[in-house]
Amino acid sequence: MKLSNKKPIILFDGVCNLCNGSVQFILKHDCKKQFLFASLQSDAAAKLLLQLNNKNNELKSLILIEGNKIYKKSDAVLKIARRLDPFWNVFYVFKIIPKALRDMVYNIVAKNRYKWFGKKDKCQFEIVEYKNRFINN
Repeated sequence: MKLSNKKPIILFDGVCNLCNGSVQFILKHDCKKQFLFASLQSDAAAKLLLQLNNKNNELKSLILIEGNKIYKKSDAVLKIARRLDPFWNVFYVFKIIPKALRDMVYNIVAKNRYKWFGKKDKCQFEIVEYKNRFINN
């Protein structure tokens, strides 16, 4: 996958139930079908991050790639919300909260996500109608 792709790419923790639920939510509310997805555990994500010279990736953060820019944590969440259906993009207003505070909340959820929401042994995200939205290599 080359970064010349014009669609934004969301990298998510494929074994995390919260992250998988978030991807399902985004798919449902992305009426323009603008996002592509890849599990952070996949070869595709590793290749994309390598192209962006981001070798030190932690699997604790949702990552949004737009063009050659990487957005992590609360910045990624807000940028994604901004592109969703009209009702959901209003959450971009939380951008006025200082990043340090937003990321502090994000980090608390990220640290406890497996305990609170559970996890799978491996990424098994398969919804046939959305298959073309996932990057495999």
